[in-house]
Amino acid sequence: MSVEILTYADLGARLNISAAAARSLARRLRLPRSLSDDGKALVSVDLAEVRHTPQPPAGHRAGEAAQLRALVVTLQSEVAQLDARAAGHRADFEHERERADRLMAELLQATAETKAAREATARLEGEVAALRTALRTGSSDENHGHSARRVGHLAASLVEADRKAARG
Repeated sequence: MSVEILTYADLGARLNISAAAARSLARRLRLPRSLSDDGKALVSVDLAEVRHTPQPPAGHRAGEAAQLRALVVTLQSEVAQLDARAAGHRADFEHERERADRLMAELLQATAETKAAREATARLEGEVAALRTALRTGSSDENHGHSARRVGHLAASLVEADRKAARG
């Protein structure tokens, strides 16, 4: 447990690292520093307490970097392919959404037309029933004239309903 006062170059030589790495280590460990008479930085360090495993030089990792770059390029191409597929799916979705909206509008239109046709049918059936009742109850000339008018109204209603159906 002896404290030694070393320059960055000496510390690096003792730890088998470069002077720059020794300087970085001294900063990281917050080791006390001072200046020597010749202007060099001195570090007070207890080498027994410093636990440092040197990393291999960057040149040894050049192969790793090339592999990582190749992996990045591969992943970027996959992302581009996925983006293209997503755009295609989005276009299909939009097309189907528009189609569903059109079908819904047609369904609502058909429902409204069906309801109107049912109402017209019920009204006309009521008028036909009223005419049949009038014909059964009496056959006088006055009743016959009234029935003829009612038949005329019924025919006019049928023609009007046909015209509305042709327009819709």
